Amino acid sequence: MKFLLILLLAWPSWAGAEIYQWQDGRGNQHFSDRSYPDAKIIDIKPGYSFYRVKKVFDGDTVLLEDGRKVRLLGINTPEVRHRNEDAQAGGDEAKLWLINKLQHGKVRLETDTEKTDKYKRTLAHLFTENNEHINLQLVAAGLAAVSIYPPNLLHAEALVKAQDQVEQAGLGIWQRAEYAAMPVSSLAGQGHAGWTRLVGKVVNIRNSRKYSYLEFSNRFEARIERKWLSLFPDMNSYLGRNVEVRGWLNKNKNGFSMLIRHPSAIKPR
Repeated sequence: MKFLLILLLAWPSWAGAEIYQWQDGRGNQHFSDRSYPDAKIIDIKPGYSFYRVKKVFDGDTVLLEDGRKVRLLGINTPEVRHRNEDAQAGGDEAKLWLINKLQHGKVRLETDTEKTDKYKRTLAHLFTENNEHINLQLVAAGLAAVSIYPPNLLHAEALVKAQDQVEQAGLGIWQRAEYAAMPVSSLAGQGHAGWTRLVGKVVNIRNSRKYSYLEFSNRFEARIERKWLSLFPDMNSYLGRNVEVRGWLNKNKNGFSMLIRHPSAIKPR
């Protein structure tokens, strides 16, 4: 049984490997990652560390009891009031939901390719002791929008599916006028603060060394990093079509641009 104990202690390096168990002629039990005659595969459950949430900053950022600040992966919730900025529509609701969900329990973290962001926050999916996926539940409740940043693609399919369902049902942020899709032609000189949905016709596609651009007008374009183009359909499939893009506006010399990181942020109309 000593070998099995070593396997359990070193579980992360064995994750995904099959563990075999067999008994020799003397009745001794053996464990290995290699198959032997009459060996059977055993199911070893990894242990998890659970933490209490010390503070909820907003709907997608929390502080753990061990001092780590955690940013929930794959989602974005509206901002709450901070400094001199007012709360965005739905921000307080998302924060309150998260407080009520986590105040009496603990969570475990599931990280992806990138472990931290530029602000030194831990990037993770949160799961309760009942294995409830908090990131997914926020999306399913209409309290968060999907915001996937490759290479962090863990649970992307489930998040997008949940968003499609709640968006179609018109719940949460999807029923708020503040988050209704706007025509590209309505962009004013100051742009639009916060997460934005824009609809327009793609009139041209061009490429640079780093980006592929979907041009909607002489004042707005969406850009996709070429290193992630394999995640997207053929860019030419957008040409001449009305599409919706979702994200944050950036000012440029001609008007505005929007960085599109994942296909879920482009919706054909």
